Amino acid sequence: MPKRAPKQEGMSWLNPMIVVKDVQRSLDFYEKAFGFKTKMTMPDKTGKIMHAEMQYKDNVFMMGPESEQFGTKSPNSFKGTPVSFYIYVENVDNAYDKAKKAGAKELQGLTNQYWGDRTCTFNCPEGHKWMLAQNVGDFDPKNVPM
Repeated sequence: MPKRAPKQEGMSWLNPMIVVKDVQRSLDFYEKAFGFKTKMTMPDKTGKIMHAEMQYKDNVFMMGPESEQFGTKSPNSFKGTPVSFYIYVENVDNAYDKAKKAGAKELQGLTNQYWGDRTCTFNCPEGHKWMLAQNVGDFDPKNVPM
């Protein structure tokens, strides 16, 4: 099996991801207000956008809707963490161990995700959510679980 790059092509090493109440309205606003360009959207089976990516220069900015399942809320809700940081690392298994040893609170252990990344999720001592990722496979839209 050929060696893969640790992050997907076109993604930054650090990719901000925010939670919003209405993804489409937010996409429209960020395009108009800041000149961001919509890179991609991922609707669920009902057509509601469950994930979106925007491009600004050579950076990617991601967003998704509030979710009780994942404990995410928009800043207007103030009952969850409105911001997650999605960081590509060279070796997610090693980064997972290092984060645990440093005192990060594990939210999700190492998991191969349907979009092709192997991830783990932690809260730092300040309560911010950090998702560490390494690309290990190709994304196949047929594997989206929603």
